[in-house]
Amino acid sequence: MPDGPILYSFRRCPYAMRARMALLVSGTAYAHREVLLRKKPAAMLAASPKGTVPVLVLADGTVIDESIDIMRWALAQNDPENWRGRADAELVALFDGAFKHHLDRYKYAGRYDADPLAHRAAGLAILVELDTRLADGDYLGGVKPGFNDIALFPFVRQFAGVDAAWFAACAQQRVCEWLAILTASDLYERAMVRIEPWAEEPTDRASGERPLMVACKSKADEVDGSRLRHLGSASTWPRMFLGSRS
Repeated sequence: MPDGPILYSFRRCPYAMRARMALLVSGTAYAHREVLLRKKPAAMLAASPKGTVPVLVLADGTVIDESIDIMRWALAQNDPENWRGRADAELVALFDGAFKHHLDRYKYAGRYDADPLAHRAAGLAILVELDTRLADGDYLGGVKPGFNDIALFPFVRQFAGVDAAWFAACAQQRVCEWLAILTASDLYERAMVRIEPWAEEPTDRASGERPLMVACKSKADEVDGSRLRHLGSASTWPRMFLGSRS
């Protein structure tokens, strides 16, 4: 059993992405347990019966199972880039609420019996708010990425991936450039390292539990040296996102 926090995560989940990125930027040491959503481990369900990722189990048994709360907890331990000082709760709520509502009904229209094009248009309209804010710089509220950028962009990435060619042609240029910068960042690459699903009773490294690790500041410092993935720039999006269902 690891001595520090345990994170149950799923690589492509946007909620889990932002939790991992906050843990990494804070330098928090944690054990990463990759989850198969079709076969959720009993240990995770015992910690958080709602069965969604991410779930962070602290050394004292405290469970944090909301991604925004995991971000806040990690940054309360250490916030070297002042993410918390540049957080906008209303903006995050807009994207966690209305934007996510339209994203789900655009991407999974059959599941919701929804008109995907109507929800795509509604989602694009919400992106106007980001475009306006990005008029002052590359990021939302600063010259460096912060809480708002990391909390929001995994969902914008998912929105873009439904029809990458359409997004590249129709989305606001500043939003496209912002997304390209973030998906090409070192922090995103480290957060998206591929590892095998965790086994309930691991016996070796192949079990899928990354050992207790320090969230390092550079690729060269990554503990297990796993292959990193570079997602390129806005000009590569049609090729990069077409076929993506993450």
